[in-house]
Amino acid sequence: MGKRIHNFNAGPAALPLSVLEEIQEELLDFKGSGMSVMEVSHRSKWFDNVINEAVERTGRLLNLGDDFHVLFIQGGASLQFCMIPMNLGLEGKPVDYINTGTWSTKAIKEADIQKKDVRVIASSEDKGFSYIPKDFKVDEDASYLHFTSNNTIKGTQWAEFPGSGKVPLVCDMSSDIMSRPFDVRPFGLIYAGAQKNIGPAGTALVIIRKDMLKRVPDDIPTMLRYTTFAEKNSMFNTPACLVIYTTNLVMKWLEETVGGLEKMERINKEKAAILYDFIDKSGFYQGTAAGDSRSLMNLTFRLPSEDLEKKFVEEAMKEDMGGLKGHRSVGGCRASIYNATGVDAVKDLVAFMALKRKKDKGNIKKSQSDFLRGYQF
Repeated sequence: MGKRIHNFNAGPAALPLSVLEEIQEELLDFKGSGMSVMEVSHRSKWFDNVINEAVERTGRLLNLGDDFHVLFIQGGASLQFCMIPMNLGLEGKPVDYINTGTWSTKAIKEADIQKKDVRVIASSEDKGFSYIPKDFKVDEDASYLHFTSNNTIKGTQWAEFPGSGKVPLVCDMSSDIMSRPFDVRPFGLIYAGAQKNIGPAGTALVIIRKDMLKRVPDDIPTMLRYTTFAEKNSMFNTPACLVIYTTNLVMKWLEETVGGLEKMERINKEKAAILYDFIDKSGFYQGTAAGDSRSLMNLTFRLPSEDLEKKFVEEAMKEDMGGLKGHRSVGGCRASIYNATGVDAVKDLVAFMALKRKKDKGNIKKSQSDFLRGYQF
């Protein structure tokens, strides 16, 4: 096997090594078929077992019960931005959104395009999306309340999900699905692009409560209806077979190797605490998210100047730590520590950051340190 680096990419992101090794082992001959999983028919017994197992494992991990369908829909989370208002918006009722960053903004835009009665009931835009809003009221007349559970670009996350009464919650969990346990009952729909925490790019995992399917109108295109996917077990057309296969293996890893979402959450909290504690005490690095809104998945931070940030990313790569550059829209640095990124990777990153601080701290000019003033909370 070739060299493996510590992968801090935001997506496509790290996958468990044991999952990659299992894929490698059966890549040419899947379950005695004499074919790769990329070659078998999606109508075959082999793939039928794969997708059914993926659905069952998802249900067990999240305690879904019989009230939900687990679907795999191509187009990623971005297609869901338009499918949700198209399928779930009720005639004469508004669709409510909480705006906490880029992905929420994109979801709102797609509902606006359809000329839905869109209401943004809360937003953190006033402080550059650096916090999770707490002061808002949910109108019981809304079709649904949409929010993004974790914000990859700004490094914020809902520690507790918003209460919505009888209004169904709809949530983009692309970057923290399967990272912690939660109560699924208030949710009408949960969706997640696979490429951040559960698999490779190419599909979205969609979990929809069965009563929500009654809302789906007949006058929208067949491939944009949730009922199409629910009625055909996500195989109305050829699904993203390799993605579903890999996702199933990740679910298996979560169940059998990690031991469930409670244990996964403890590991994720440990990883984040190590890195945040170092950043807060460093006197050199500065976190960019409000303390009570910090993400356990995407840790965003700045150095005293953009030049130092550029060098930090370059030198980290030389030390086999990749993906630490912040999103192009905001700059800075970001360590994405999804489920598959281990505690060892975080400890190695902190050791590297400590060496960088020692090397660079004495050379900081006052104007460079002023660069961080906007990130004090």
